[in-house]
Amino acid sequence: MSSAIAFLRQLNTEVFGRHAQATTIAEESTAWPQVSRPIEGGGLGFGYKWNMGWMHDTLAYISKDPIYRRHHHGDILFGLHYAFAENFVLPLSHDEVVHGKRSILGRMPGDDWQRFANLRAYYGFMYGHPGKKLLFMGNELAQENEWSHERSLDWHLLDRPRHAGVQALIRDLNRLYRSVPALHELDCEEGGFEWLAMHDADRSIFAWMRKGRGPRARCVVVVNFTPQVYRDYGSGCRFVGRWREVLNTDAAIYGGSNVGNGGR
Repeated sequence: MSSAIAFLRQLNTEVFGRHAQATTIAEESTAWPQVSRPIEGGGLGFGYKWNMGWMHDTLAYISKDPIYRRHHHGDILFGLHYAFAENFVLPLSHDEVVHGKRSILGRMPGDDWQRFANLRAYYGFMYGHPGKKLLFMGNELAQENEWSHERSLDWHLLDRPRHAGVQALIRDLNRLYRSVPALHELDCEEGGFEWLAMHDADRSIFAWMRKGRGPRARCVVVVNFTPQVYRDYGSGCRFVGRWREVLNTDAAIYGGSNVGNGGR
């Protein structure tokens, strides 16, 4: 064991020492501590670590009918208790779309409209959540079938508006993630996150503020994991003034019903 640890530390030392723009990511599923912490402090020196707990808990939550989610509110909250213990990557990985587990879309409950609405809300939640993002191939198309190395992705699905809408959402989420400092500058630091609504289990609503380095680098994320529309919902944000709505996963361009805030 000690030689394996020494090897990993030496590997990360060489990678980061020789290539300033490179990083290393540990696909690691145990509770081994300090995987992505500096070697000088006793860590293994990886740049990031997969957050397997987040993946399992949130997939279990989103797979349930919305009427039951109030009883599983903690599945969403729990990951944020340890979200800054490592430099985490949020993975929806290859292991989750094979061997009878179904595709990510295939886990969504309800009729066709509800399944796609659930998926879009889940992806919006993922991109607003602290941690880097990893989507396995086909997830961005809302692929219905499990992934298989024996055939290509189901590209033909993009001829269908709802699948094309999910692809457009992922494109816009990626663009937003890069362009809004609050969503990435302090991604792995506790100071970049503040809860605004965490106890509203009855309505399955979560709200938080993401923060960048600048005093006005702020982004509010509000997630409603039910089909119910709530008007004038108060989230306790302390900043006075108008907020710009930069993304709405229910927008018609993504295949939604266009219930939003009119851009403000």
